[in-house]
Amino acid sequence: MSLLVLGGTAWLGRQVVAAARALGQDVTVLARGESGAPPRDVEVVLADRGDPAAYDDVRGRDWDVVVDVARQPSHVTSAVEALGARAASWVFVSSASVYATGDIEGADESAELLPAHEADDEGWETYGGRKVASEQSILDHVGDKALVARSGLIAGPGDHTDRTGYWPLRFAHPADPDGAVLVPDSPVATQVLDVRDLADWLVRAGLGRATGVVNASGPVLPLGDHLAAAREVAGHDGEVVQVDQDWLAAHEVQPWSGNRSLPLWLPLPEYAGFMARSTAAAAALGLTSRPIGETLRDTLAWEVAAGPGRARKAGLSPSDEVDLLADARQ
Repeated sequence: MSLLVLGGTAWLGRQVVAAARALGQDVTVLARGESGAPPRDVEVVLADRGDPAAYDDVRGRDWDVVVDVARQPSHVTSAVEALGARAASWVFVSSASVYATGDIEGADESAELLPAHEADDEGWETYGGRKVASEQSILDHVGDKALVARSGLIAGPGDHTDRTGYWPLRFAHPADPDGAVLVPDSPVATQVLDVRDLADWLVRAGLGRATGVVNASGPVLPLGDHLAAAREVAGHDGEVVQVDQDWLAAHEVQPWSGNRSLPLWLPLPEYAGFMARSTAAAAALGLTSRPIGETLRDTLAWEVAAGPGRARKAGLSPSDEVDLLADARQ
C-alpha cells in the first residue's frame, strides 16, 4: 500500500515513516528536509508547503493513507485541497491544546474548543487555535475519511522538547553533590504517550480506514508515580526534596517547560484535567501504550547519548537547582 507522510524528517514524522516501513508499506515523504536528514529507503519529495507548486509531484497519484503533522492552517488546507480526492484515508495529528480549558478530569472530545485561528503563526499562544482551524479544514474537505488524532504529551527517545527526558536524566545525574533532587509535591495527573506507540497506531488506524476525532494519549498517572518510575530507571537512591506549588511560584519556578521550569508539573486546580483526558475513543480504535518505565528507560538512554550537558528547552539548570535545594532545606 502507498502511504504519504507530509513532513517526515522531524521527530514524530520519522517515527511514522519507521512504523509504516516496519509494516511493509511503500512510503513517500514530502518535506523541506530542514528538520533532519531524509529517512532512508523511502521516496523523498523535497518541497516547501508554502509554495503553490509544493504538491505537483504527488497530486496525480492515488494514496492509501496520507498522514499530516502540520501546524500551519494554510499548509493543511492546501494539502487536503490538492490531495484529498486521491486519498483513501487522511490522518491528521492535532493536539489536546485545541481545548479551551484543562480543569476537568476525564473530559472527552466533546469538550469546548478554542476559537479557530486561521492565520499561519509560530507563536505558542496561537498553537491550539491553529490546530482547531486545521481540524475544521480537514473535516470540511474529507470528513468522511479522516482521522483527527488530538495528541497529548508525546514522550520517548528523541524528545526534542526536553520535557519527558528531564526527570530520568536528572535522577541519573543529580545537580546537587549529595545526590538530592528537587521535585514538585503535587497530585496533578500526567498522561504521556510513547512516540513509537503513537506512530504505529496512526499508521495502523489509517490503513484500517479509521475515522473520527479522538484524544490520543497514554494512561493517566499521578505525577508522583511518574517521578517514581523515572527515579527507578535512573537507579537514584539520593534524597527527594518535595516542595509545593506555592513554594515553587514564590521561587519563580515555571510549570511545564521553558527556562527555570519543572517539566510535567502544572498548577492546580486550573490544570487538573490537562493531562487527564478520556482516551476511550482512541482505545476503541486500537491505541495502546507500553509501560511508562520502558519509555523513560529508552528516553534516558537517548538523553545520555545526546549529551547530558547540552542546552535544554525545559527544566532547571544545575546551578538553579542547587540554589533552590538550599532554600528548600532551610
